[in-house]
Amino acid sequence: MEWNFVFFFNSVLLGVGLAMDAFSVSLANGLNETCMKKKKMCGVAGIFALFQAAMPMIGWICVHTIVEKFQAFEKFIPFIALILLVYIGGKMLMEGLQKKEEEEECKAICLSALLVQGVATSIDALSVGFTIAEYGLAMAIVCTAIIAVVTFFICYAGIAIGKKFGTKLANKASIFGGVILILIGLEIFITGII
Repeated sequence: MEWNFVFFFNSVLLGVGLAMDAFSVSLANGLNETCMKKKKMCGVAGIFALFQAAMPMIGWICVHTIVEKFQAFEKFIPFIALILLVYIGGKMLMEGLQKKEEEEECKAICLSALLVQGVATSIDALSVGFTIAEYGLAMAIVCTAIIAVVTFFICYAGIAIGKKFGTKLANKASIFGGVILILIGLEIFITGII
């Protein structure tokens, strides 16, 4: 592979494709925390970007070192993503259903939940390491950096959209966000199994 327009274009497309699950989760986070400040929005988008870049790089390293062990682990990826997202989504859903109609507090998303979301939405990106295995180290790093930048902007937009609609949906936002996370988990699971 050589440094050309196709390499950069493919890296951007890879970033867009990988960021779709993170976008949906970001949307749910914006729905859940409608008073999120721009600094935190950048932090949340940054966490997703970091995981979306790290997972393909870890996959690339696995391909170049321990391919057999990674292939054995790969079949468990859909199950892990499903468990993590159903857990977080179910928790949000239960909180939304238990909320009182008059309750108007701003629910903050904690760092541990963001880290679990980051892993859950990017774990399937480990297999992208196989896709970029033909790249040298420098190209793999540049590709994953492009993926990170694309993911950051897509997730930031997802949070902003979620905040806008979360304010309008008020107490239903947590329920909607929880359902979104559960559906994403199911989608990752079903496409991973098929």
